[in-house]
Amino acid sequence: MLQIDLWKRVVIWAVCATGLLLAIPNAFYSKVEQHNDALAAIEVSGSTDELDAMVALWPEFLPSGLVNLGLDLRGGAHLLAEVKVADVYAARMKSFWPEVRDALRPERAAIGTIRLQPSAGDVLKVRISQPEGMARAIEVVRGLSQQVVSLSGVGSSDIEVSGDDGVITVRLSEAEKRATDERTMQQSLEIIRRRIDEVGTREPTIQRQGTDRILIQVPGIGSAAELKAIIGTTAQLTFQPVVSRGSNANAAPGVGNEIMPSLDEEGQYYTLESAPVVTGEELVDAQPAFDQNGRPAVSFRFNPTGARKFGDYTAENIGNPFAIVLDAEVISAPVIQSHIAGGSGIITGNFSVEESTNLAVLLRAGALPAGLDFLEERTIGPELGADSIQAGQIACIVAFVGVLVFMFLSYGTFGLFANIALIINVGLIFGLLSMVGATLTLPGIAGIVLTIGMAVDANVLVFERIREEVKSAKGPARAIDLGYEKALSAIIDANLTTFITAVILFVMGSGPVRGFAITLGLGILTSVFTAIFVTRLIVVMWFERKRPKTLEV
Repeated sequence: MLQIDLWKRVVIWAVCATGLLLAIPNAFYSKVEQHNDALAAIEVSGSTDELDAMVALWPEFLPSGLVNLGLDLRGGAHLLAEVKVADVYAARMKSFWPEVRDALRPERAAIGTIRLQPSAGDVLKVRISQPEGMARAIEVVRGLSQQVVSLSGVGSSDIEVSGDDGVITVRLSEAEKRATDERTMQQSLEIIRRRIDEVGTREPTIQRQGTDRILIQVPGIGSAAELKAIIGTTAQLTFQPVVSRGSNANAAPGVGNEIMPSLDEEGQYYTLESAPVVTGEELVDAQPAFDQNGRPAVSFRFNPTGARKFGDYTAENIGNPFAIVLDAEVISAPVIQSHIAGGSGIITGNFSVEESTNLAVLLRAGALPAGLDFLEERTIGPELGADSIQAGQIACIVAFVGVLVFMFLSYGTFGLFANIALIINVGLIFGLLSMVGATLTLPGIAGIVLTIGMAVDANVLVFERIREEVKSAKGPARAIDLGYEKALSAIIDANLTTFITAVILFVMGSGPVRGFAITLGLGILTSVFTAIFVTRLIVVMWFERKRPKTLEV
């Protein structure tokens, strides 16, 4: 009959208490936010001087998770960036030169000497000293081509090779350019997303716009300049052979070489071979560390391909300097002392702890495949957010009070029980949002307001069913039991269809639509829990205490 086991009662009240406990920090948002900021500062600095002040802000034994406010509520940074995809073409041709050189070397008897010619963009020019061997040279270079795998060019060659007056010209095909553009944009989106996630910022909006633009919106960032500092650094790491070192920035590097400045030694320049031995794309991990002298450094590890190339080069060049280049600056040029096997090493320099940590983040996230031009940048203040929060609060309060009054006037004591469950329901929603670290936006607030209106639907179905059972001369206990039993299927069906809609909105939508779907979906789950379990438990406890002879629903 009308009874609930003790262990079930304990579980129901424990879930409610846990949810409300997780939701409590949001009622003291500013204090908890200051507490979390102080805790983050302690983790970075390693100092505990701020510990007392941090404890004073918020007790350590209480949860400190908050619902993250979106850009429209909290303010933040907005950037519109254009990806310079043409840079990728040039880099591709630059890295293609060693392959062309190695392929043509066995043909010197027929084509003569091989010389790299100055070129720009997606063009590579190679001069041979015996033009009569041009046909053979073109045939060899064409043999290096690969098939383009893309929707626009399946089966096409990635390069076009031609020859004239002793000069072989290699350029990317149109199919390869289209495929490269697509890969570059996808890689840029993923790397920007990883970099922002690495520094602890949650729920950024990172979307592709058009063919070569990316929209970036991050709540909680102090300025657009701060956001640019996180994502604007290319973090292109290369390991290149050193040709010479000097103080003349305008010296002629020679064909196939380039001059780069030293990061730590002002006025010093290195002449390096342009083709790197290993690049940062072959890194699989980078972590902040300390060198043998206790100075901040960055340890790194290559994938098997990079480890093999790194190991082979160090084995063949013991005693020669080897430059570690980051974003066109030589940060270190150590002399190879021995064969470095295993594909791991350490980058040293005049780093602070914070700089080594940031460098590790950038390297771990990967190098941007191309530079970014920021076409639009805005720092959005929280003023609009404050107005929106206030309007949202008013809407929630009005909806909340309206539902409470309606339920009490319609169902009396049972309506009061439903109101208690509704209060718990709202607390559970915020508890879940805090636990999963979700971001609350204006559409999210709309989802909460809608949930408040929908939350009592299940109770209305139950109470109406109890009324029908009472009218059919059922006893109070039997009427309550049958009311919940017969209304259960309707409650599940109605909420399941709405929940499926929320899931589809979350999967198919983006940005504001997903924010609405999250609060709506969580609200459905908490509404069903409070209607089926919490309200019923309250009714059972009331019935056990009052033992009414009749029911007034």
